[in-house]
Amino acid sequence: MKQRNVGTVSRGIRCPIIREGDDLCEIVVSSVLTAAKTDNFELRDRDVVAITESIVARSQGNYATVDAIAKDVTNKFGRGEIGVIFPILSRNRFAIVLRGIALGAKKIYLMLNYPSDEVGNSLVSLDKIDEANINPYCDVLDLATYRKIFGYTKHEFTGVDYVEYYSNLIKECGAEVEVIFANQAKEILKYTKNVINCDIHTRKRTKRILLNAGAEKVYSLDDLLTTSIDGNGFNELYGLLGSNKSTEDKIKLFPRNSKELVLKVQKRFLELTGKHIEVMVYGDGAFKDPQGKIWELADPVVSPGYTDGLIGTPNELKLKYLADNDYKELKGEELKKAIEEKIKHKEKNLVGSMASQGTTPRQLTDLIGSLCDLTSGSGDKGTPVVLVQGYFDNYTN
Repeated sequence: MKQRNVGTVSRGIRCPIIREGDDLCEIVVSSVLTAAKTDNFELRDRDVVAITESIVARSQGNYATVDAIAKDVTNKFGRGEIGVIFPILSRNRFAIVLRGIALGAKKIYLMLNYPSDEVGNSLVSLDKIDEANINPYCDVLDLATYRKIFGYTKHEFTGVDYVEYYSNLIKECGAEVEVIFANQAKEILKYTKNVINCDIHTRKRTKRILLNAGAEKVYSLDDLLTTSIDGNGFNELYGLLGSNKSTEDKIKLFPRNSKELVLKVQKRFLELTGKHIEVMVYGDGAFKDPQGKIWELADPVVSPGYTDGLIGTPNELKLKYLADNDYKELKGEELKKAIEEKIKHKEKNLVGSMASQGTTPRQLTDLIGSLCDLTSGSGDKGTPVVLVQGYFDNYTN
């Protein structure tokens, strides 16, 4: 048998521009099969086809206007004062959501995390926090104090002072604004008992803390636009979480019914190729930028839908550990055969095994989704579908 000398391969697959109503299943399958033909590669069982969430939502027409957001906010709170706490600093992710909230309120108490938001976007550096002898875990700053100490600080990559940007945005929508800097959710209750907590991965804990501390109404972003308002899109599971700016007045929501789509795509591949392909929908990867300290995952999950073969975590042995410990006296072909036999007969669950230490204990969908996010990029590559081959191979294949 011919030896394979290549392990995992990730290919960005070019597709046509997706519009509302397009048959995404057929487009994905035909695009992958066309790429296989033109680039001379074959599909294999357990290859992974990953579809970016944006084209899924686009094909579904899952969009909503700022007016729909405003109406939902007004329905839930009345047109009064609302605390908006722990938003991420993003023109793409949150600014248009904030517009909708502000249009549905009379006054916004905007409480920002500092020195950075949940995903690592910095308002002010930790060095400046230390120089000012401020403890961000307990110290609460008003806007005047913040400006006196830190002045106007622009984001390293976007060049935006988000305190000024968000404040002006709220005022342009006709609402009053008061800015607070704090990291304890309960602080907002000194200003208002009605709160929208905008954090992503800590949202359940934040809501619980607020309600236990006496808040009257608390909604997270995943509680807004969970049903259609005036015919607009919605997401019953994630609401406004995972949304992106589409136009100045419209957002694209996180896709719905992703499980239904991936099963349909998997079935179509099986019909046309006889191969059992794993399929997933993916959004942001889960990784951190060492320069800007930004954690990429602004979506509520990496994958909102995937086939059953992608459930679980890797079950891998650490080759370096085996070579340096179990078989440190062996080398060459003898070492190769010993490691191959160890892999072939490894336990089905290696949790706690010394021979697996250093392997990544993360969900397969998070690992593969991160690989796909890096492969497809977020700009003009034109590859919203990614084919990953050989991911489930090991040294013996």
